[in-house]
Amino acid sequence: MTVGETGASPVLEIAALERAFGQNRVLKNVDLAVSPGEVLVLMGANGAGKSTLVKIIAGVLAPGAGRMTLAGRPYRPARPIDAVAAGLSVVHQQINDAVAPDLSVAQNLLLDRLCSGRTGAFYSPRRARREAEAIQAILGLSLPLDRAVSEIPLADRQLVAICRALAEDPKVLVLDEPTSSLSQREAERLFGIVEMLKARGVAILYITHRMSDIRRLADRIVTLRDGRITGEFRPPLDYEGAVTAMLGAPIQRGGETIRSGTRPVLSVEDIRLTSWSRPFSFTLDAGEVTAITGLVGTGKSRLAEVVFGLAPAAKGRMRLMGEPYGPHDCGAAIEAGVFLAAKDRATSSIVPGFDIARNLSLPFLSHRSRAGFVDRAGERQRARRTIADLSIVCQGEADDMATLSGGNQQKVVVGRWLAEPCKLLILDEPFQGVDIKARGDIARRLRETAGDRATLVLVTEIDEALEVADRILVMSDHTIVGDHRTGPGFDLSRLLAEVAGEIDVDPLPSPDRLESAAG
Repeated sequence: MTVGETGASPVLEIAALERAFGQNRVLKNVDLAVSPGEVLVLMGANGAGKSTLVKIIAGVLAPGAGRMTLAGRPYRPARPIDAVAAGLSVVHQQINDAVAPDLSVAQNLLLDRLCSGRTGAFYSPRRARREAEAIQAILGLSLPLDRAVSEIPLADRQLVAICRALAEDPKVLVLDEPTSSLSQREAERLFGIVEMLKARGVAILYITHRMSDIRRLADRIVTLRDGRITGEFRPPLDYEGAVTAMLGAPIQRGGETIRSGTRPVLSVEDIRLTSWSRPFSFTLDAGEVTAITGLVGTGKSRLAEVVFGLAPAAKGRMRLMGEPYGPHDCGAAIEAGVFLAAKDRATSSIVPGFDIARNLSLPFLSHRSRAGFVDRAGERQRARRTIADLSIVCQGEADDMATLSGGNQQKVVVGRWLAEPCKLLILDEPFQGVDIKARGDIARRLRETAGDRATLVLVTEIDEALEVADRILVMSDHTIVGDHRTGPGFDLSRLLAEVAGEIDVDPLPSPDRLESAAG
């Protein structure tokens, strides 16, 4: 069995692990080991078996064959609480799998203790608050402990999940795409925690597609493809080799033609997203893919909500195809030809109990029905076409959404809005939680279909913007601070400086800033 870079014996060992769903073998003779004080990065394309492996480790699923040991003892958790009791904590990629949205932040931080009965026969809100304050201090957080988790931002929910996992002082910590919803500042805080845990001897299994995370943290990389381990990489780490082992072939880069728009579609004129932010203007053209990039919390999603009729702007006006545009809700936006693929697919974009075909049709049922009856044959035909166009890995259009990997669910979300013609398509973090190959499939399809519409893609990762966009706008502090063409003359250094807030745009002061300055 492989020993980690620390030279110590592995704390978690997995040998000859197998798992099948019917005739589909999802895991095939998997061997894996993580040592104390090691960050082992597991890379795998969507559908490679990563989620199934994590669920087995966490006690959600039972293995079909094979064995596991934790701290030298046989390990086969029947329930997630058994895994926690044995010293293994997991932060799942889907945030709502790691938190209870209807409970308060304090209750979520204590959830494992409450479920195990270690808080005693009686629940004391005062004592629970004291314990929750001590737990969140591990990450240096100051979260609203009395608020329901459903009422706090997605990034804060991710931090709650991470903090809850650390509350049990685990021997092994499994982090599944932990920075997918975090700003750079929050990610840096997480990296600091990971490094602190390494120094304390915690074994960390870190699942990610983000090369920035991998370069920063990885001691060793293991790749998984089609349910099998296909590569192991030790220092000096061969990142390109790891990606090739993950995908089965080298990435094909370049060859994209940078295009200019053909006609104005959406004009945003002197918009202020908040009462204190600086006004900005821009125009989106048909045939062109525009990306807006910036750190989490800089206003990208707020802009999408304004354009899609989910929130009002503080000031300003918009025009769609030259006519005044101001939708009062998302239904009016859709009727006007403006579509939005929302960021949080788990809560905003899919119905897990519905099949692929029905999920693809949901926003357009009124257009695809006659006398109250949906055209099922047409629905299935469109679904099969979308599955082929986006290379969605599934058995067929009748598969339930819950059976798909996260990346393939994301392809369905994007495919839904590509299935109907529109004037403007907005995609908020369309590559969130997808692997490099799936990202390429989505980007390719967006560019192939961009001819008759304007396309606006909101992304935090700059490499994602570069892969898909003809033009990149940079947002900072709820305003646009940069506008770049991605062809010859593109200035990456300036774009990075704009993202980091190093270029002064002289925003209007907020009341909070005025109070701070006065103090």
